[in-house]
Amino acid sequence: MPPATNITTPRAVQEPATELLKEHIAAERGHDAAPNYADYAVVAARHPWRWVGTAIVAALAAAVLYSLLTNPRWEWGVVAQWFTAESILRGLGQTLKLTLISGSLGFVLGFILALMRLSSSPLFSSVSWTFSWIFRSTPLLVQLLLWYNLGYLYESIRLGVPFTSITFAEFQTTSLISQFAAAVLGLTLNQAAYSAEIIRGGILSVDQGQIEAATALGIPRWRRSTKIVLPQAMRAILPTAFNEIIGLVKGTSIVYVLAYSELFYTVQVIYNRTQQVLPMLLVATIWYIVITSVLSVAQYYIERHYSRGAFRTLPPTPLQQLSAFFSTHATTKINSSKGQP
Repeated sequence: MPPATNITTPRAVQEPATELLKEHIAAERGHDAAPNYADYAVVAARHPWRWVGTAIVAALAAAVLYSLLTNPRWEWGVVAQWFTAESILRGLGQTLKLTLISGSLGFVLGFILALMRLSSSPLFSSVSWTFSWIFRSTPLLVQLLLWYNLGYLYESIRLGVPFTSITFAEFQTTSLISQFAAAVLGLTLNQAAYSAEIIRGGILSVDQGQIEAATALGIPRWRRSTKIVLPQAMRAILPTAFNEIIGLVKGTSIVYVLAYSELFYTVQVIYNRTQQVLPMLLVATIWYIVITSVLSVAQYYIERHYSRGAFRTLPPTPLQQLSAFFSTHATTKINSSKGQP
C-alpha cells in the first residue's frame, strides 16, 4: 500500500473558489459585492455608567472643595501665615531627621534580626523572636517614656566585663539619654521589630527551588543572596516597607510627649499661645501630606524598578496613561470630524 500523502490544492485553484464564495455570500445578502471592511473605523467601546459614576464623584469632590475654600472658619489666612514660618520649618527639619535616622537604623537592625530568625542556631532564632515579640506587644508611647526615664532605673551605664568589677568606661544615664536620644531609641527599636518580620517574609517568598538550583550550580552563598534572593524578595518587601516608613513619619508626632521640638510639638506650642488650634493643626497636616506624597511617588518608581523581571512589559506610568487617554480622545474627534462612524 503506497504511503499517504498530503494533497494540497494549487493556489490558482484556491483563489477562484474564494472569490466565488464571496460573491455567493454577497448575493445572498443582497449586495453586488462583498463589503470593504477597511472603510470602517475602530471605535472604542462606550461605558455610559462609567461616565455617570465619574460625574457623581466629580460633583461630590467639587462640593467638598468648595466647602473647604469658602468656609471662613478654616482660617486659611492663618494657615498661610504660619505654613513657612521659621519655627515650623525647624520642627519639620527635626521630624525629617528623626524619620531618616530611626528608619535607617531600624531597617538595618531589622535585617540583622531577620537573618537571625532564619538562622539554624536556636539561640539566634530565639533572641530575634523574643525581641520582635516584646517590641510589637508594647505601645510605642510606653517605650518612649521608658527610654526617657531610664535614668530612674539605672543611674549610670558602665562598659566592662560582665559579672566582674572590671570597668572600661562609665557614663551618667541622664547625660546620655536626652530627649533626642530617647526618641531615636524608641522609634528605632520599635521599627526594627516590624522591619524584621517584613524582611523575613520577603525572603521566605522566594521560590526555594531557585535557591536549590543555584546551590547545585555551585554559586557562592553571598552571590546567591545578592543576585537571586534579595532582588526577588524586594518585590515583596518594598510595598510594606514603604508603608512602615510613611507610618514612621506620622509616628514621630508621638515624640511630643518628650517635649522634643519636632513638627507636632512645635505646632502645639504655637496654638497654646495663640489659641488658633484648628489652623495650626492644618499646618501640620498639610506638611505631613507633602512628606507622605513624596514618599509615595518614590515608592511607585522604586517598585517599578524591581518589577522589571516579573513582567514582560511594565504597566504604563500615570503620565503615560494620561497621555494615552488624551491621544485616544483626540483621534476619536478627528475621525468624527471626517464623517467616519
